[in-house]
Amino acid sequence: MINSVKSGLVILVCILVSGVARAQMVKDNSKWTFEAKKMKQGNYEIVAHLKLEKGWHIYSQKPGGDGTLIPVEIKIEKNDKVKFSGKIHEKGKLISEKVEGIEGKVNMFKDRVDYIQAAFISGATTIKGTYMYQMCSDKMCLPPTTKDFTIEVK
Repeated sequence: MINSVKSGLVILVCILVSGVARAQMVKDNSKWTFEAKKMKQGNYEIVAHLKLEKGWHIYSQKPGGDGTLIPVEIKIEKNDKVKFSGKIHEKGKLISEKVEGIEGKVNMFKDRVDYIQAAFISGATTIKGTYMYQMCSDKMCLPPTTKDFTIEVK
């Protein structure tokens, strides 16, 4: 009896460990690139381009739902040569749909999305900041991630 209990516990531990190992193998394959796109004399768009792997999505800056979803957050450091105009806006195919387990409609992007900040840049400079996001599939969400970015403006 004791041996069968021990064997059962060993099997249970092995199953749990393999599940944790498999979950840790899921990788964030999102591709983020940043640029300062010159529009006309001194006017720029600071753009964060995001390309998502098939089967994954990212919540909108206004994710909707029940208040538990983590939106994308982009913060740009203060810079004397950069004056912002308006707020960062999203450009992509916004999907608003009901998701099982979440009250209300959820706003998300699949495939690709751009985050755009209009700015006036008065000369060569380095723009620095951070971006925080969470990638999700229909089965799971990866932990929120925060990364740094740098854009050289010549």
